[in-house]
Amino acid sequence: MDVSIIIVNYNTKQLTSNCINSLIHSKCTDPTYEIILVDNASYDGSVEEITSKYPEVKVIKNTENFGFAKANNQGIAIASGKYILLLNSDTIVEPGTLGTIISFMDENPKIGASGCKVVLPDGSLDKACRRGFPTPLTTFYYVSGLSKLFPKSPHFNAYHMEYLSEDDSYPVDCLVGAFMMVRREVIDQVGMLDERFFMYFEDTDWCYRIQQAGWINYYYPMTQITHFKRGSSRGRPFRITYEFHRAMKMFYDKHYRKQYPFWVTLLMYAGITVKFGATVAKDQIWKLFQQAKPSKKKAPTPGENSKVINAGK
Repeated sequence: MDVSIIIVNYNTKQLTSNCINSLIHSKCTDPTYEIILVDNASYDGSVEEITSKYPEVKVIKNTENFGFAKANNQGIAIASGKYILLLNSDTIVEPGTLGTIISFMDENPKIGASGCKVVLPDGSLDKACRRGFPTPLTTFYYVSGLSKLFPKSPHFNAYHMEYLSEDDSYPVDCLVGAFMMVRREVIDQVGMLDERFFMYFEDTDWCYRIQQAGWINYYYPMTQITHFKRGSSRGRPFRITYEFHRAMKMFYDKHYRKQYPFWVTLLMYAGITVKFGATVAKDQIWKLFQQAKPSKKKAPTPGENSKVINAGK
């Protein structure tokens, strides 16, 4: 088996179905692959939909939401491919993508993990697909907005690396878990995803460990996918905000805390706390603003009510 594709699903029935359909109809028959769907206790009929439409997909059905890292590890544990591909449920894979990335990694045995170009629905780059590690200084430049003021500066914008062309290929610190292909030998050496990360930063942590073990993480934009970003995490703003900032602190504690004096750690903790509070406040204000907006419901046209009722059956 060339590649095992792991997709984690949580109440994204249509998105997941579209993703699997893009894989099956990618018109790329050279690589052999398997699709492993790990469902985190969805209640939208996802499992029934996928097993009915795509009986060839292997499904692991959890009784609770274990998070992104643990669910992916469940898939990796039963995977048989020489490569493991983490693929978000809210993505569409372009024709030939699998073959292109597999061929590239076959020809470059020192590359431990690679990712393709990831674009948003409007065609712009998903900046998360090629990043630097979030060191304290890099994090400060990003949070303070200096990286936006100097986007072409390798010093100030080391996180999103906008000083490099998105159409060139090169080694990077970090790839994105929305599309990340990893060698089996690498996983055997560095281990699977750290399950203490419920969601967010588990891909950053994996890339850090892969690089520390002497492998190369590589951005290879000769093919691309479309990412309907946050399509798999809508409707849970506070949980998402909390998990993001919790994961940020966890990553710092795991990899950087021992490298820096205590005052840097205090500043990091303070910055994470302030950013968390500001984000929560912003979300609440936006929610109140949306609730205060006057309703713009239009009068139903003849027969419209019956259509809605039938559609919900």
